[in-house]
Amino acid sequence: MRIDKWLWAARFFKTRSLASEEIQKGRVKLNDVPAKPAKDVKVGDTLLVRQGTFFKTVVVQGLNPTRGSASVAQLMYTETAESIERRAAQALAFKTSREPALSIEHGRPTKKQRRDIDHVQHDWNDRWSASVD
Repeated sequence: MRIDKWLWAARFFKTRSLASEEIQKGRVKLNDVPAKPAKDVKVGDTLLVRQGTFFKTVVVQGLNPTRGSASVAQLMYTETAESIERRAAQALAFKTSREPALSIEHGRPTKKQRRDIDHVQHDWNDRWSASVD
């Protein structure tokens, strides 16, 4: 079974074309080797799949050429214990990290502050261009 079709059937990606794109971008590895969309998957193969910012390492348990329900799709693979721990640690790091927007102390200047900045910076008698006359 093709790897792109398996990823689609196992519900890692919404469409088969999205699965193919992710494979071509190198975000999916089959047995620690970058794969191509037509590469065959067998039971017992190990896949490293990137979904968003998280990486999942799964072992193929079954092959199903049709896309079924989520409960059927979950029977097609098992996630490794290391992968589960790594995702949990990464989720905790995201949860406890500081919001980047909070590091901005002053924010954007108000309209009045902007006029004051422009007035101070643009004394038209001074040379303000870097070009040579």
